[in-house]
Amino acid sequence: MSFRQQPEPISRPNRCQLFGPGSRTSLFSKMAVSAADVINLDLEDSVAPSDKDQARKNVIAATHDVEWGNKTLSVRINSLDTPYWYRDVVDLLEQASNRLDQIMIPKVGCAADIYAVDALVTAIEAAKNRPKPISLEVIIESAAGISHVEEIASSSQRLVAISLGAADFAASMGMQTTGIGGTQENYYMLSGGQKYWSDPWHWAQVAIVAACRSNGLLPVDGPFGDFSDEEGFRAQARRSATLGMVGKWAIHPKQIGLSNEIFTPSKEAVDEAREILAAMEQAKTNGEGATVFKGRLVDIASIKQAEVIVQQFEMINSA
Repeated sequence: MSFRQQPEPISRPNRCQLFGPGSRTSLFSKMAVSAADVINLDLEDSVAPSDKDQARKNVIAATHDVEWGNKTLSVRINSLDTPYWYRDVVDLLEQASNRLDQIMIPKVGCAADIYAVDALVTAIEAAKNRPKPISLEVIIESAAGISHVEEIASSSQRLVAISLGAADFAASMGMQTTGIGGTQENYYMLSGGQKYWSDPWHWAQVAIVAACRSNGLLPVDGPFGDFSDEEGFRAQARRSATLGMVGKWAIHPKQIGLSNEIFTPSKEAVDEAREILAAMEQAKTNGEGATVFKGRLVDIASIKQAEVIVQQFEMINSA
């Protein structure tokens, strides 16, 4: 173990991040009463250029007029290569209510991108005496972003989470696919004449998880485009959860329950984790550093694994 201890991420439920266009105000009240942990009101890809100004006004009004409960309220601004992003930040920070929790920055390619937004946010907070600091989440959506993910993860004290944006990431990488997340038809191996599909997003997810965990951030899986394929969503979400991601985006309401299901530890997993902790406590009493649990060896490392499951379950249920 390094002398530098791995920092803990912010303690908040983040199983599902529900997205909705800022141009569709009719969705806001439905999003507010949904089971999603995080609400992402979108000013970027889902909003046409001609609607950007009105969508921004809609989102600002929604921070004042909609009751969001205990959800994390986030707004995805436009990317820094557009003429819209600075006005998104300025108007949000100057006009939105204190209910706004977070700004999501898309298409981040390097730490300097975070610095630009952070500096603007900091200046406006000071000028307007905003009582609650705005947190940041970024989306890795490019070859540059994944190449610089470690420096991005350590770029700002405001940063709390990193998501993978599969569609733009695939385009930036030149991947031969139009799918958003999930396994891809042509990404397979052959064994005995049988096809076995592997996960083309695996390596990028692992890089994001490692960068997040070493910097105390929440790693989040992005969208799964085919919202009619529930089992495909479940499979993608299970892989993400196994790798250490804490949640996933929902681009359709039917994906909320699926995401919450996968990223909430099951009763069986929690019960077993608590049994492992009890077994190791007994081993400690006996002066032993390891013991046998259900036919397998468990030791101090097993305590850490079990504690992750129990702490996640308790955090979700106390929210």
